[in-house]
Amino acid sequence: MSTVLIVVIVVVAVIVVAALLFAMSRGRRAAAERRRQRVLESRREQAVSEHREAAETRTGRAEEAEHRARLATARAERERAEARLHEESARAHELGLADDDLMREDPDADTAPASESERVRAGETEREEVGADPRRQNSDR
Repeated sequence: MSTVLIVVIVVVAVIVVAALLFAMSRGRRAAAERRRQRVLESRREQAVSEHREAAETRTGRAEEAEHRARLATARAERERAEARLHEESARAHELGLADDDLMREDPDADTAPASESERVRAGETEREEVGADPRRQNSDR
């Protein structure tokens, strides 16, 4: 009986040691998995912050580009308006509506419009008056 008791004790000890080894290896695997999860979470957070920073930078650049485009559009519209202004001035000269500007002896007189746009506006006003009065249309020709 003492031999059987020794064998039983050894078998139980082997089973307990095997159970402990199994539990320790399982615990190590669980700890390693938790460690991998923490590293993965850290990398995710880093990737998220990098992508958000890049998105903010690109958004800023896009807004700046849109602003430059709006400025360029405004400049182009101004150029078109100035071109139309010159075209209208040319038409006024073709129609003889701006002869007063050409015949003035003193171009710097107080009554003369100061800028090209004022001269064109004066020509347009005169043209409107001529268009409204048929007698004046015939006398200008």
